[in-house]
Amino acid sequence: MFDADVASNRLGIELLSAADGTAVARMRITDDMVNGHRIAHGGFVFLLADTAFALACNSHGPVTVAAGADITFVRPARRGDVLVARASERTRYGRSGIYDVTVCRTDGEVVAEFRGQSRTLRPMSDPDGDAPEPGERDRASAAEQRR
Repeated sequence: MFDADVASNRLGIELLSAADGTAVARMRITDDMVNGHRIAHGGFVFLLADTAFALACNSHGPVTVAAGADITFVRPARRGDVLVARASERTRYGRSGIYDVTVCRTDGEVVAEFRGQSRTLRPMSDPDGDAPEPGERDRASAAEQRR
């Protein structure tokens, strides 16, 4: 999955590890990632955390996507900082999961805390990326036959 992630790869994000609901990813803040305040743009910090989250929730095998996420920026990152995002599964039930990601500088200072909610897609997907609920296909067929 990570090899096909064009956005993360073009930004220089490195996958350090991913297994059993956890993942670690790393990224250096470049000149192109700094905002008008001369600090890392929050979108790039979010993207790093989101990448670690995606790697952790997909480490179980089935295709899993984000259902939602939020982030709290604790302190700024600056040009040249190397950030490490550590994702860990908090809980997983059925097709839903909750993951926490801590983004730190390599000196250990926390830059941001991220929480993501995941949703595992059903194996047989429709063109919109998710399969119908049980019985929904039968109801749709019956409705079409009545037309």
